[in-house]
Amino acid sequence: MERLISILLLSALLLTSCNKNKEPDLSGTATIDNELVLDEKLQTYINYGFLFSEARLASNAGTPKPDIIVFRDGDNISFEANNLKASFWKYGEYADEQAAKTAFNNFTTASPGQWTESANLLKINQIWLYRSNAERYAKIRIISIVTEDRQDFNYVKCSFEWAYQPDGTLTFPGK
Repeated sequence: MERLISILLLSALLLTSCNKNKEPDLSGTATIDNELVLDEKLQTYINYGFLFSEARLASNAGTPKPDIIVFRDGDNISFEANNLKASFWKYGEYADEQAAKTAFNNFTTASPGQWTESANLLKINQIWLYRSNAERYAKIRIISIVTEDRQDFNYVKCSFEWAYQPDGTLTFPGK
């Protein structure tokens, strides 16, 4: 009898641990760049941006496409959206990392002013608000920006902290 109970308990444990549908994270850190990568299957060059709703890097050739990509034109570095909509609002720019972290953590609600099509002139210690076509929002804190003048193009890599609000409100949890 003890053996039967042990087998049943083990089976129940295995079944419950295997069927969990993991929800995507609603916050984290990410790094994206503007490097083009040859996709052998598609026989074309692709790049990767970030998709907030799934908390992952996403290809510009995939479905769904990324929410944002990073772009560089000389000294101008920007986030671009793939939705033909004014999608960015700069919340603030801070003197140092600690001030930016504190502002990001305290940024729990927003009343955006004028939205812009690009998050232009990205700099470290800035905080931006992004809105998708579906009116979902993400707050973004720029952590680092690395640029290199490569032979073929002007490379840029941007790391950022983000928090996504999937319910369509402009309210984010505080820390």
